[in-house]
Amino acid sequence: MTELVTYEPLDEGRIARIWLNRPEVHNAQSRTLLIQLDEAFVRAEADDAVRVVILAARGRNFSAGHDMGSDEALAERTAGPGQHPSFTDHGATRAGRVEAVYLQEWHYYFENTCRWRNLRKITIAQVQGNAISAGLMLIWACDLIVAADNARFSDVVAVRLGMPGVEYYGHPWEFGPRKAKELLLTGDSLDADEAYRLGMVSKVFPVDELEAKTLQFARRIAERPTIAALLVKDSVNAATDAMGFAEALRHGFHIHQLGHAHWSALNDDKHPCGKPPDVEDWRTAQATQLARRDSP
Repeated sequence: MTELVTYEPLDEGRIARIWLNRPEVHNAQSRTLLIQLDEAFVRAEADDAVRVVILAARGRNFSAGHDMGSDEALAERTAGPGQHPSFTDHGATRAGRVEAVYLQEWHYYFENTCRWRNLRKITIAQVQGNAISAGLMLIWACDLIVAADNARFSDVVAVRLGMPGVEYYGHPWEFGPRKAKELLLTGDSLDADEAYRLGMVSKVFPVDELEAKTLQFARRIAERPTIAALLVKDSVNAATDAMGFAEALRHGFHIHQLGHAHWSALNDDKHPCGKPPDVEDWRTAQATQLARRDSP
């Protein structure tokens, strides 16, 4: 099987660096990639030598989001020798289209992301270029986010798919409520400095120094006692959950499924997302523009 995710032990195994490895399609997330990513996180979690996990990506962009159109992604969904086994379980064979989508997305988009958020290790996302839509899900599941100075963050599923946002609905918490509404309704992106100002990003480094400086940052954190690091993580996560984060995520996921149900009922082919002319065609859409305070 092609390695779409690679695992790199560093510093005698104290740090594990996990690489998204589909640079030719901007690390678009096929089902194969997501399952390999989960396996890599499980490997790091099981290894008692690992103290910090870095999630990085090969190529110019961190991730273009879910893979909706590559030949590989189409093949893994289609019955036959190239079909990924995960498209035959967890609701995939249910007769009801809405139920099948609901169960598949629960297991392979929502539940896995929540599990990564609660990984028993400290995780750092290392982001360069674009992190679009489901790319945000991967970085928001991490404890810390480090960005290159060319990083851009956006969720375009409202403007291109007619959906409320990605399945892991962290937008109001990561951007703030009004900024979340603005970015979702326009499809505009944040640059690294604005993401830092909002508190979503911890560090911003020149792109050619990103890998080295992220590793230096990880080494600082790896010096902490493992129990202290874990209790810090759990204390902060528990505080946000007490403020409603976990329940808001679940509610956001179910609202997302309402969007799928709407489009499945509206579209003649039962496609669960918006299609032109209701939304712009994602296959020909232009690059996102930066959100600016002085630009409409």
